[in-house]
Amino acid sequence: MSIEQFIDNEVKSNDVVLFMKGTPQFPQCGFSGQVVQILDHVGVAYKGHNVLESADLRDGIKAYSNWPTIPQLYVKGEFVGGCDIIREMFQAGELQKLFTDKGIKAAA
Repeated sequence: MSIEQFIDNEVKSNDVVLFMKGTPQFPQCGFSGQVVQILDHVGVAYKGHNVLESADLRDGIKAYSNWPTIPQLYVKGEFVGGCDIIREMFQAGELQKLFTDKGIKAAA
């Protein structure tokens, strides 16, 4: 399986996927940490992938999304954005609405 196939499979077979530096339990960059805090606060279940474990994954996810930075959040197969976009959406209540609209259970 190529890295593109792996990424495509992960994005399409999980409702919420975060490609990040580090893990949800131990983020290794401030931007990844912010997105983890937001997702944990919203109370949505998600799968994290540590791009620091594989140069192929780190480069592959940037090519897959055509987005130059990490973290990257995917919801129901769709690229949502990186840290700044996720933070702005959360502050405006748009992230919570996106989860609701996509049928993803989040904490009240």
